Amino acid sequence: MSKKPNKIVFWVLRIVPAVILLQTLFFKFTAAEESVYIFSKLGIEPWGRIGSGVAELIAAILILIPATTGIGAFIGLGVISGALVSHLTLLGIEVLGDGGQLFIYALIVLLSCALLVFFEKDKLLSFIKRDWILKS
Repeated sequence: MSKKPNKIVFWVLRIVPAVILLQTLFFKFTAAEESVYIFSKLGIEPWGRIGSGVAELIAAILILIPATTGIGAFIGLGVISGALVSHLTLLGIEVLGDGGQLFIYALIVLLSCALLVFFEKDKLLSFIKRDWILKS
């Protein structure tokens, strides 16, 4: 059984990525100039922007619900990994003169979600095993 950090640290690990993921939704869902630029450069505007926004919304909500924190963090890892790969391959660290702010936020989300997955790994494995057993 993995040991969890104290409750305050665990809440911070949940709130920080959820807030970052949620605050980007306004820009994605309102087609803000920077979001449209990013997803156009990736060749997936508008559906990539909207789809990633929906995935981030789901991840953030699940991260904040104690029973589903690990699932949300796992989804968050997937979404943010795509963002980081995009930064490192096509967009660059700095996008439209933001000083690398979006990249830094992505790193914070990645680290937080990775720690949450680690701390919730027993719940995740139990969920996977239960789901597989029920389908058998």
